[in-house]
Amino acid sequence: MCGISGLIDLRNETSHARLSESGQAMAQAMWHRGPDMGEVWADADAGIAMAFRRLAIIDLSPLGAQPMRSSDGRYVMTYNGEIYNYRDLAKDLAGRSYKFRGASDSEVILELFARDGIAATLPRMVGMFAIALWDTQTRKLVLVRDRLGIKPLYFGRQGNHVYWASELKAMRATSTFAAKLSPIALDGYLKGNVVPAPACIYQDLEMLSPGHYAEIDTAGEISRHCYWSMAQFANQPIATLSEEEVIDQTESLIADAVKLRMVADVPLGALLSGGVDSSTVVALMQQASDRPIKTFTIGFGASDYDEAHHAAAVARHLGTDHTSLDLSPQDALDLIPNLPDWYDEPFADSSALPTYLVSKLARDQVTVALSGDGGDEVFFGYNRHKALGQIERRISAVPAPMRRMGAAALAAPGPAIWDTLAQFMPESKRPRMLGTKVQKLLRALAAGTPDARYLDLVTHWPEDLTGLNIPGQLPDGPVLDPSARAAYADTLGYLPNDILTKVDRASMAVSLEARVPLLDHRLVEFAWTLPTELKIRNGISKWPLRQVLYRHVPQTLVDRPKSGFAIPLGDWLRGPLRDWAETLLSQDRLKSRGWIDPAPVRQAWKDHLNGRGARAEALWGICMLEAWAERWMGKP
Repeated sequence: MCGISGLIDLRNETSHARLSESGQAMAQAMWHRGPDMGEVWADADAGIAMAFRRLAIIDLSPLGAQPMRSSDGRYVMTYNGEIYNYRDLAKDLAGRSYKFRGASDSEVILELFARDGIAATLPRMVGMFAIALWDTQTRKLVLVRDRLGIKPLYFGRQGNHVYWASELKAMRATSTFAAKLSPIALDGYLKGNVVPAPACIYQDLEMLSPGHYAEIDTAGEISRHCYWSMAQFANQPIATLSEEEVIDQTESLIADAVKLRMVADVPLGALLSGGVDSSTVVALMQQASDRPIKTFTIGFGASDYDEAHHAAAVARHLGTDHTSLDLSPQDALDLIPNLPDWYDEPFADSSALPTYLVSKLARDQVTVALSGDGGDEVFFGYNRHKALGQIERRISAVPAPMRRMGAAALAAPGPAIWDTLAQFMPESKRPRMLGTKVQKLLRALAAGTPDARYLDLVTHWPEDLTGLNIPGQLPDGPVLDPSARAAYADTLGYLPNDILTKVDRASMAVSLEARVPLLDHRLVEFAWTLPTELKIRNGISKWPLRQVLYRHVPQTLVDRPKSGFAIPLGDWLRGPLRDWAETLLSQDRLKSRGWIDPAPVRQAWKDHLNGRGARAEALWGICMLEAWAERWMGKP
């Protein structure tokens, strides 16, 4: 894993020395993404600098270093990621009499680009990647992002400069970049607690969309091209397979994806939470290994949030070399000041804290770790996927006024009462954060359409805090049933904007490469040929994935209510984080910043403290916005 960055002076007025200096500054800002090596390639005649930080994974020799130039001298490339089928692609090159200089996947894809072109090569690549390719003859830059958005790539033009980078802090390291807040991106952030791509928190920049590449010419004109689209595969004819055939094919695809991602010239392991997704990945890793694989998990000790004992039970059954670390709440709280540095856009998924901690634990022993991220999107595993289908079936005939009355009646007890009632349920069936989930469900009940219900479930601030009043909307695509439509929206939005951003920044902060086999595009494409009734079967989500796991792990070890990688955020905001949050959420501070209306925030904070409102995630979003702003935009 690595970090890539660069800039172009469209006027060609910058000396080679200054271009190199800017490139070095950009690379140094992302040292954590590639501590093994850093290089810059510059061409003053073209006004370009391409910078690279390397975390060596495959071909650890200098022959795998970047920026890398093609054998014909025409192309220069920097590349972040891994192409897992590069050995098969290399055979094609060898069959065309190409003589390899090294043994890296970088050389393979660069030479294929040079011989066959971008459009012909991308469909053949299995992996995760963000690529910058410079054509020295046409002086055209091509930027590429992988199909699902596993690797990040920001880019844009400000005046006479073009910039691109894996992280925004690289652009800020140059003397020419201007960091101006984007009000539209801010409004989107407040709704979802993450900046919604392709928007970027800075004006004039964007996040390259998954499955796309952009071309930038000598005049700075940008054209965007889609080479892979979820919409195409979500519209595929439904597969006519027996249940056993579905399970067999699911296992075969996951096993192949896992095996490909176990190729590395450095120590490798897996992040294990004990849930269905990570347990499936670990089970198939262990099956493919001739020795115990290394697995890692952390726990917080609080019974409702600690999953370490579940992970340990799965590890014992599979025979992995397991490392578990119990952490105090203070261990996580101490990391909060670092969040704006890891996520140099506002980012408010609180599970970033445990994700960083388990990545740090793993990095002590390995350089590459596989994770189970993506299983919920691919196999319809989120609570909202199941709930939206159930709601539509049960209340579609109920008039909206009656739905709103019923929702109001159920909301009356408040989230604290619902959380108390949950304690009387058996632990194996007790939903975590019941009060928060009830509040979300009640908002969905009151909504008028399936799309509106989905937006209600994923929106943290339905209030118009910015005055822009930009309505939320689901991505364009095929007409699907409510569960599938929600999963489709999650795959295009929540997955790359939240989950994959979280994993990339948290793992890269400690120089750990995280690989996500459940997002192998071949598995994703197959899963979308399956009907919703096979993914959510008799009320059980992720049915094909579970059946694969049950072939390797007893059902009793992994069947329990979905919990995610959560922390007791609501309790922390009322307890050890209360003074910190009060400072960030103060009326005077929010008013002086001038970005949002303080009144709804103050009311939500008051309701949260007295237990009348389940707004912990929304309030955390404002806290993270203010912490980010103080770090990157200055004090109000």
